[in-house]
Parts: sequence; C-alpha cells; structure tokens
Amino acid sequence: MAIVLAAGQGKRMKSKLYKVLHSVCGKPMVGHVLDTVKNANCERNIVVVGHGAAAVKSYLGESAEYVLQEQQLGTGHAVKQAKSLIGNEEGTTVVICGDTPLVTSETLEALIQLHESKGAAATILTATLDNPKGYGRVIRDEDGSVLRIVEQKDCTPDEDAVQEINTGTYCFDNAKLFAALEQLNNNNAQQEYYLTDCIAILRNEGNMVQAYRTADPAESIGVNDRVALAEAERIMRERINLRHMIGGVTFIDPASTYIEAGVTIGSDTIIYPGTVLRGTTTIGTDCEIGPNTEISDSIIHDSATVKYSVLNQAEVGSNTTVGPYAYLRPGAKLGEHVKIGDFVEVKNASIDDGSKVSHLSYIGDAVVGKNVNIGCGAITVNYDGYNKSITEIEDDAFVGSNVNLIAPVKIGKGAYVVAGSTITDSVPENDMAIARQRQENKPGYAEKIRARAIEKKKQNEQK
Repeated sequence: MAIVLAAGQGKRMKSKLYKVLHSVCGKPMVGHVLDTVKNANCERNIVVVGHGAAAVKSYLGESAEYVLQEQQLGTGHAVKQAKSLIGNEEGTTVVICGDTPLVTSETLEALIQLHESKGAAATILTATLDNPKGYGRVIRDEDGSVLRIVEQKDCTPDEDAVQEINTGTYCFDNAKLFAALEQLNNNNAQQEYYLTDCIAILRNEGNMVQAYRTADPAESIGVNDRVALAEAERIMRERINLRHMIGGVTFIDPASTYIEAGVTIGSDTIIYPGTVLRGTTTIGTDCEIGPNTEISDSIIHDSATVKYSVLNQAEVGSNTTVGPYAYLRPGAKLGEHVKIGDFVEVKNASIDDGSKVSHLSYIGDAVVGKNVNIGCGAITVNYDGYNKSITEIEDDAFVGSNVNLIAPVKIGKGAYVVAGSTITDSVPENDMAIARQRQENKPGYAEKIRARAIEKKKQNEQK
C-alpha cells in the first residue's frame, strides 16, 4: 500500500497551478510519484488531496484512491485521513510526498525489502548530504537502527555534524502506523501533527525503527519552489538521457537534448543537439533526429530523418526524410521513402510511399497517393472561410510549381497539372490540366509603365 501526500498548497511556487501538478520532464510531479509506487508493487495507492483537489483528481483519474484533508494540519494529520480506507489493514505502507519526483521505484523496493526483512515498525529513507543544513538528522544506534530524528534547530553540536538526513519517505507496519497516529499531539510552534513524531512514539514503545540510505542524494529533493523545480528537471533529464544512451541511442550533446519521460527511442538512432522530444513520441531504430527539432506525440518509424523541423501528432514512415524547416501538424501521416523538404507544411493529410513535396508548399486536408511529385509553391486550398474540404491526388500524378488545388477536387492517377494553374475541377486519369490566362506581350509597354511610376514618385516627393 502507499499513501501519497498531495494536499499542501505550495505557496512558495507562487503559481496558480497546484504544486504537485507542476511538470518535470513532461509529467506532473504527482504522476511521477504515483508511477514510482506502482512500479514498486504497491497495490493500493491513496492520494491525500487538499488544495486543488479537483485538479489532482482530474489528472490522476481512476489510477488512485482519494481522501481529503480539508485543513492542512501537518503531515501526521494528512496520513491519518487514510484511516477510513486502510486503517484496519495488515501489511506494509509506504508514505511519500507528491512533490518528490526523483525517488525511484528501485529505491522504494530496497526500502520495503529492508523494512520487511528486519521486521521493523518503521523504516526511513535517508540520504547523506555534504551540506545537510535545514534537514532533520537521523541519529542511529550502535546496531544501525534509528534512535530518533532531530530537527536542525534542536541539534546538539554532535548531532549537527551528522550528514545523514530524513528524506520524508517512509515504510510503516500499517497497524502500528495508525496506532501511533492516534497518539500524536500538536504541542509545537506550528500547532501541527507531525508524521516524524510517530518515529519517536514507535521507538519508545520498544519497536525497531530502521533506515535505508539511498545511494543517490538527489532522491531527497522535495520541490517547494521554482529553483528546486528546475533542479529536479535537470536531474531527471540526465537520467532519461542516460537510460537512452545505455539502450543504444547516440547523443551528440546530451546537455542540449531535452527528452520527456514518456518518449521511447530505438537503438542506433542519433539525436543531434537542440532536439526536444515530448509526450508519447516514439522513435524507431537507425533514425537521425535534429539538430534543432521539436517532436511532440508523434511516431517516427525506422531509418527516418528529421532535421530543423517541428512535428506535432504526426507519423513519419520508414526511410522518409523531413526538413529542413518543415512543419507537420496533427493528422500528418507520411508513408515510406517520402520526401518533405524545406518550408513545407502538412496538416491532416496522408502522403503515401515514394511521394515528394520538396519545398515551399502547403498540403492540408488531403490524400496523396504513391509516387506523386508536388512542385514548389503548390497549395491545397482547403478552407472557404466556413468549411474544410478534401483534395485527392492519386498515384503517379504530377503537380507543377505554384499550383492551387481548390478543394474539393481530385487529381486522377498519372494526371499532369501544369505549373501556375488554379484547378477548380477534377482532373481525370492521365489528363493534362492547364488553368491559366494565355500570355500576351505588349511591345515597348514596359517603358510606359516605368515612366508612369517615375512621374508618380516625383509627385509624391514634391508634396
């Protein structure tokens, strides 16, 4: 079982957004914590909500159970709110804060294993810090068990020299936890009920209290302000990049590469500097991504190349090239061996295998077949101010430069649309369409135009 404390207001964040919903590497902090306890095999997960309760519930949905802490009267009071759900249960309960996204499931598993193997009433997750100022010190007995937790302001000189600190994450024997909670009082300056007081209560009753020291001090970070939020983001980003590199992905410059937690990348893919991968993006094997590319919630299949481009909710087929400076918007779906070149925008359109849109074009609300060539500056005119309409271009068609295809319209298989045409009617298979005014040359007329322009300029200057 796990109790996630997520009821605090987070005033130091100075934000309209509830603290535990601030994102770290693309996921709200409380989402990271809930994933961690689930991955550590905690079967029942209770989130204590307070400020912003509706927003937290909306985000987490049915992935957790909820209890409400109407008044924020301390961590002990918060945990006690779960009594109605698990107060009579037997077993081990993890208590963790919703603003500690850097705690890993591997650490929680080790914490639980130590707790249960020692038969402890409580086990504290601790860390060793070079500068433990401001943290509660963990004072151990000669046998390694915990005697007490001493807050900074109450430390003796010897206790102040201790570098092992309480991270605020715990394992408890569930029955003993709720029995200790009944004995808490608020006889302190803040008039709050502190969970840490349960440690002293359990120890005084003759119970064993253990501590598991994490090897990574970063797991002690609780995010209470924007400075800590940025630090958590940096550390998690390094972890994510390291995981991908161990998995066979090449990073040219990890420090300038930003990958969110939900992204997957295949082996032998190369990620160039300035790349940002967001959301549920999936990258295949042997791809080249970047430099200076942002991809969100998209699928990139094997051996594709995307450079200097922005993709959002798009799909790129294998051996397809995108960019430089392309923009694939939601609904863009590219087949295999497709070429999307510079300053091409694709929206809600499928472009099938072997087709090319090499530069300066807009393809929106369209279905493009195989081996189609779309020339420079061609546009599917899909919007009449009120409605979107579909353009269809069948296999092997050729659309010349600076062509406007006024939807709804269909270009048949193998058809040829001459450059500069504005097409308003469908073009049958293998036909050639030309829709532009016949050229007329007026001898010497250019001189007349220039003369008029020069005279107009002089008149304007004299005004």
